[in-house]
Amino acid sequence: MSRASVFALIAFAYAVSGCGQSKPGARFDAMREAAPGVPEPLAGEAFNKQNAEAYNAIVENEFRSPHVAPLSTFSADVNTASYANVRRFIDQQSKLPPKDAVLLAELVNYFPYSYPRATGDKPVSLTLDLAPCPWNAEHKLARIGVRAKDIAPSEMPVRNLVFLIDTSGSMEADNRLPLVKKALNLLVERLADKDRVSIVTYAGSAGVALTPTNGDDKTAIRRAIDRLGAGGSTNGEGGIKLAYELARRSFVDGGANRVILCTDGDFNVGINNQGDLIRLIEDERKSGVFLTVLGFGMGNFKHGNLEALANHGNGHFAYIDTLDEARKVFVEQGGALVCVAKDVKFQVEFNPARMTAYRLLGYENRMLKADDFKNDAKDAGDIGSGHTVTALYEIVPVGVKMDLPGVDPLKYQKVEPAQASAEWFTVKMRYKDPDAGTSKEFGQALTGPGAEMTADFRFASAVAEFGLLLRDSKFKGRSSYDALIERAAGALGDDPNGHRRAFVELARKAKGLNARAE
Repeated sequence: MSRASVFALIAFAYAVSGCGQSKPGARFDAMREAAPGVPEPLAGEAFNKQNAEAYNAIVENEFRSPHVAPLSTFSADVNTASYANVRRFIDQQSKLPPKDAVLLAELVNYFPYSYPRATGDKPVSLTLDLAPCPWNAEHKLARIGVRAKDIAPSEMPVRNLVFLIDTSGSMEADNRLPLVKKALNLLVERLADKDRVSIVTYAGSAGVALTPTNGDDKTAIRRAIDRLGAGGSTNGEGGIKLAYELARRSFVDGGANRVILCTDGDFNVGINNQGDLIRLIEDERKSGVFLTVLGFGMGNFKHGNLEALANHGNGHFAYIDTLDEARKVFVEQGGALVCVAKDVKFQVEFNPARMTAYRLLGYENRMLKADDFKNDAKDAGDIGSGHTVTALYEIVPVGVKMDLPGVDPLKYQKVEPAQASAEWFTVKMRYKDPDAGTSKEFGQALTGPGAEMTADFRFASAVAEFGLLLRDSKFKGRSSYDALIERAAGALGDDPNGHRRAFVELARKAKGLNARAE
């Protein structure tokens, strides 16, 4: 090897190690000088690897026999991050998303549905439907729909909001901190005079960028937002602790006390293990402060970290890929920052006289044990003002053949034969009032042969079928892009903000990308 080659290799190794470099991009500059074949990083992405996004593995729910597993128990889920993230892959990157980025429940629940309003003293309404399954004509599709009560703006409680902003170097790109600032300014416009806002930032360390300020001082709040800049490492632990401390100091009894975390989820200083972060959030939520998690950015997005924080922090999780999405979260659904029911759980009992098997679509990361349902110490999802929650089950009616694993007959317990009944299943729902520690429960049974799908039901089924195709699910049956596009386009209904029309266009783009991939 020539002397010049040796010196080039030494220079390359020195550059890769980062020795002697003080700027984030300096390593890459030295690498290009030592080895001209090294590609230049994308603008604003010097801190990131292009494959640094992380998603938790999803194991799809299987078909279960009601003889073996008569109960299906799960937590409510109002997260919408998966849909916005899937859209980002298709629209902005012209490629199909990774399978584990596709969470069916979050796709379906991205869209509001016209369920009846809650009546009486209940904070939610419950709607049950049954119809033929679009991707398997021999099967049925059941829908469980929940709508939370809408709180009028004049009746909104005082909101004590702490914006917890990741200002680390990884947030420098235009679709991160600059978009965070634009999004928060949308929320500032919606603040009432009685509301209180604080801002905590974290990079290498955490600090207070705005002490508690009344909502009518919008100039001071905007000024604090505009001063935010990115740089340094990511001490998520320090930021979380400081934000909750500030929220507790300004706590409003009977009000909406909430931390709003804006980050790409890449914590690398202090606690950064997901399990330790979850335990930190579980400890902090005891204060009565709720959590909203907003994910930003691409290339370094840590979906699993952020969803876990939201799920364990009495909160919900959204992904902001555009200013329009920020408008949906903060303007169209701004009332959802006020919780109306917490620890919401569902337990469905299936009648084996009517069905051979059932399968819950999605909610894999929200499944509960049967005895968790009545355990008030077990955390579950929370629902805000105006939220809707939809769950879909694919049902195999009695008489339709399906191979399922069997179990031996019980030796010590007598099993009574199933009673013939018009009921397909019974849904029980438990929830707590926002300030309560004890749950309330109510239920409803689904009877009758089922009917044709309503427009709302057709649209929800089309979104679910879209998810099955994106995941290339083994349960996709005879799903097709053409069928779901036609069904969704014919079920737009009242679509004031154009989200359903946008879905139809997204599905058409996905169809084209899928055709090119085959």
